Amino acid sequence: QVQLVESGGGLVQAGDSLRLSCAASGRTFSSFAMGWFRQAQVPGKEREFVASIGRLGVGKYYADSVKGRFTISRDNAKNTVYLQMNSLKLEDTAVYYCAAGRSAGAVTTSYDSWGRGTPVTVSS
Repeated sequence: QVQLVESGGGLVQAGDSLRLSCAASGRTFSSFAMGWFRQAQVPGKEREFVASIGRLGVGKYYADSVKGRFTISRDNAKNTVYLQMNSLKLEDTAVYYCAAGRSAGAVTTSYDSWGRGTPVTVSS
């Protein structure tokens, strides 16, 4: 497994930008596909897919709700994956989780290792 630590969350206004980082340690980072998920802190809200990226950074996938606004990238030399979030909306408010797994899937079961999350709050 790999250990993951997210950072970069915070309180921003609608329309602002934020960049999340996820630092990995442990086994070889480049052997893992990476994903970002989020979970709004409201009862009954499940963790939802945001974006994912293949091991070499070639394949990138996005949820429809963030397509065109968010960009996922990775730096295998730094063992880090990023999520650049632009034009943030109120509905982007959630705890954002980084995950590592076998494939860049859009479901949580594609991933074996998870970080503890970083909160993002978007205010009007």
